[in-house]
Amino acid sequence: MSGAATGLIDSHCHLDHFTDDEIPDLLDRARAAGVAGMVTIGTRLSRAQQQKDLIRFDRPDVRVWCTVGTHPDHVEECDVTDADGIIALADDSRVVGIGESGLDYFHGAEAVRPLQQARFRAHIAAARRMDLPLVIHAREADADVAAILREEVEAHGRFRFLLHCFSSGPDLARVALELGGYISFSGILTFPRSDALRAIARDIPKDRLLVETDSPYLAPVPRRGKRNEPALVAHTALRLAEEHGLAPEQLADVTTENFHRLFSRAA
Repeated sequence: MSGAATGLIDSHCHLDHFTDDEIPDLLDRARAAGVAGMVTIGTRLSRAQQQKDLIRFDRPDVRVWCTVGTHPDHVEECDVTDADGIIALADDSRVVGIGESGLDYFHGAEAVRPLQQARFRAHIAAARRMDLPLVIHAREADADVAAILREEVEAHGRFRFLLHCFSSGPDLARVALELGGYISFSGILTFPRSDALRAIARDIPKDRLLVETDSPYLAPVPRRGKRNEPALVAHTALRLAEEHGLAPEQLADVTTENFHRLFSRAA
């Protein structure tokens, strides 16, 4: 890609959606696109070992890290219910964060929302106790995500967190920044109808920005509708650089520095 930045980190992908045969070529394409590393994100604590096993694909020129957690869509399937159980699964040098966890009111029926909220708080407690960043999923639940973040910080102190694949409104972004959080943008930032999201992105301080793919979902323009993969984070990074008036290599430097500050275990 002409003008592609180098040294990018895809802060959120799902390598478990790719086969073992596909991943080596995926990493080659990522490296060719200027991607230096990626985090494969856990969506079910019952599959934490599978996430950790994916670290076998880590290599010097393209790093692979992981998180463990249960996505709000899967809270009813999970038998790990408290922070102690999460910590037991995350106590591994291959794990650089907790999550993804959070609230999803688009998919989650109203009856399951209290369970989502309880599991979200358990993930927060685990992240705080381990001093690892929490990867937060928020969909059509901005007010409750913001309220829980405020309550947890006021009651127990600050913890590290990242609002991933940000597509929420400015109020949640504002609360997250006030509480010390980071915000990551996906291919949604490149979609034609994402003017409001781009306006929010322009207001995020440069030292709180990350980029991601959420692959295999949400491929950015010009690959929208195709299967996403970490190499395509370069398209999102280029658009984010434009919004902030940065050269691509500057955006890469900024977001990669931010990544390592937040995910400090990702050595």
